[in-house]
Amino acid sequence: MFESLSPALLAWIACVVVVAGLLQGALGFGFPFIATPLIALVTDMHTAVIVVLLPTLATVCVALFSAGPLGPTLARFWMMPLYAILGAAAGTWVFVSAPEAPYTLVLALLTLIYLSLDRFGRTDWPLVRRHERAFAPLSGFTAGLFEGTANVAAPPMIIFYLALGLTPAMLVQALNICFLVGKLTQFSVLATRGGIGTDDWLATLPLVAIGVAASLTGVRLRNRIDAQAFRVWVKRALFVIALGLLAQYAWSRFA
Repeated sequence: MFESLSPALLAWIACVVVVAGLLQGALGFGFPFIATPLIALVTDMHTAVIVVLLPTLATVCVALFSAGPLGPTLARFWMMPLYAILGAAAGTWVFVSAPEAPYTLVLALLTLIYLSLDRFGRTDWPLVRRHERAFAPLSGFTAGLFEGTANVAAPPMIIFYLALGLTPAMLVQALNICFLVGKLTQFSVLATRGGIGTDDWLATLPLVAIGVAASLTGVRLRNRIDAQAFRVWVKRALFVIALGLLAQYAWSRFA
């Protein structure tokens, strides 16, 4: 898979994995969002997805098991992957039925509306905290819906978990429970039906090691900041995601 790439391009891919791993470790999300398009710039989208998949899985595991005991988070949020799977199935059906709809634009605008409300102190939602079990299916399903249509699931779940006021450790674990299920499903499909050989997967193992090392460094950075600073950086990351979605929409429409 890497035979046709020059040393300069391989170095670019390694640098991208380092940056994405640092972000994943520090914030608990963002690896595929950063790595996939930047690697696709020098290869193609199919290759980028294959290259990113195992490093993503590895950094998701780092996020899950480096944030403390997993039991309390599983007991509270074990159902979120199920809601997300249902939403992804519905989102895939919607996408197939209307592939030209502006899904990325809708998700970007919803994220920007939330951030605008937050700027004016309008995101303290006691109703969500009082009725967590009622809002959890809506959040998980919406995340899956956008996973199936815009290929980005994180913003709806992040907004929900921020509204609950979770600690950084629990927020990171709750997000990555869903990411792990989704990426394992993707890997199983590609490994059994995607025509990807064992040698291709093995070729990405050095990137797994690089991603894990960078992610562990990011975890150490996260552990040095307080909860309030962590929330600020998460919201800044949401803003960057929204800008990326807007750019993606503009490129698809006007390029």
